[in-house]
Amino acid sequence: MTQAVQLPTAADTHEFGRKLATVLHAGDIVLLTGPLGAGKTALAQGIGKGLDVQGAVTSPTFVIARVHRPVVAGRPAMVHVDAYRLGDVKDPIGELDALDLDATVEDSVTLVEWGEGFVEHLADDHLELRLTRHDDDTRTVTVVPHGAGWPARVAHLVPAKKTP
Repeated sequence: MTQAVQLPTAADTHEFGRKLATVLHAGDIVLLTGPLGAGKTALAQGIGKGLDVQGAVTSPTFVIARVHRPVVAGRPAMVHVDAYRLGDVKDPIGELDALDLDATVEDSVTLVEWGEGFVEHLADDHLELRLTRHDDDTRTVTVVPHGAGWPARVAHLVPAKKTP
């Protein structure tokens, strides 16, 4: 069930992320793919807003990963990973653990930018969001659920097609 959503503005990208956050739970892994400037970090900012996490959500390229604690106790933290500099690893969970993050995959929502070939080793069940930036600066996000539970969880994010 691959479906695409048009995101005309950066505000729409943030809003899509905020809506997505309403169905995310601790232990979820979300893969953000797309070329430089496609809107991966903008989408992560919207997810962070929806999860109500502390701190500004910025690209973790140079630090590889950031943990954003929830404002409200009992809500999941958000781990934002930029896997661009990790390359091919045989033990991705060990690689994340080696970052010495004080949050674990099991009790956080984990967003991974540039994680193709990496996230698949973390969990069979994950959500892939493929971002495309068009010449007019609009974006399209293609929602690709991996695992039995995701299609129902993300169905409301994709607008129903109008029938003539």
